Amino acid sequence: MTATSDAQEDALVIYSDGACSGNPGPGGWATRMRYPDGRVRELGGPVADTTNNRMEILSAMEGLKAATAEGFEGRIVMVTDSEYLRKGITEWIHNWKRRGWMTAAKKPVLNQDLWRELDEINNRSVEWRYTKGHAGNPDNERCDELAHGFSQGHEMELQH
Repeated sequence: MTATSDAQEDALVIYSDGACSGNPGPGGWATRMRYPDGRVRELGGPVADTTNNRMEILSAMEGLKAATAEGFEGRIVMVTDSEYLRKGITEWIHNWKRRGWMTAAKKPVLNQDLWRELDEINNRSVEWRYTKGHAGNPDNERCDELAHGFSQGHEMELQH
């Protein structure tokens, strides 16, 4: 299903991406929100010292926070090119919580602070989808461009 058909079904489609120069190092995140009425809103920013996985989680979290702050009550489709993010929030998190935020190897879950916060705001019906990165999806490509630009310290112009 494409973003266009999602929008026709009254879904807010949120694309998210994160980037990091050095990993760890300076990072950036970006979210592109495509509303059912055709509006597009972009969010994003730099983070001084981080990892690519933290930026992936943060980008999704910021998109969901923005939708909540705007009072959007419809269906949300979250599109990410990070299997770590998609599987983390849809599959792995249930076992992490059951084990007291420990992995199967009995080690603390990495990025636990962000996973806990994302879990808390992911309290509505969100459909999480994977899209292959750098495969021609214009919304995903735009998020990638923004996240990388922010990670490299560039001023990026966001669509509001």
